[in-house]
Amino acid sequence: MKHILLVFIGGGFGSVARYIIGKYFNTLESGIPYGTFISNVLGSLLIGIILGLAVKNNSFSENQTLLLATGFCGGFTTFSTFAYENHLFLKTGDFTSFAIYTIASFVISFLMVFLGVFLVK
Repeated sequence: MKHILLVFIGGGFGSVARYIIGKYFNTLESGIPYGTFISNVLGSLLIGIILGLAVKNNSFSENQTLLLATGFCGGFTTFSTFAYENHLFLKTGDFTSFAIYTIASFVISFLMVFLGVFLVK
């Protein structure tokens, strides 16, 4: 039960942080959902750092890893919103934004996980 509570608390803080970033960076004028992009990229970097430290020298306990990686990063990043935003691009026929947003999100997020792990080595 303690593990579930840790994930719950971390996820709540991560979701609120994502909401705040989305509120300020997802604007109708730009068309590109920069808030979601920032959250996913930054969350990928954070999870790389957190899990890299956890594996490298046991810097985090299991409880801390659940709170920060599973909870916070899980709530902070969002695949469902990313998928819905891509659906909107396709629905409106904006194939260029769809392609750029999808490719950039995947490539940069993967690279951020690797960068996070690399930074703690």
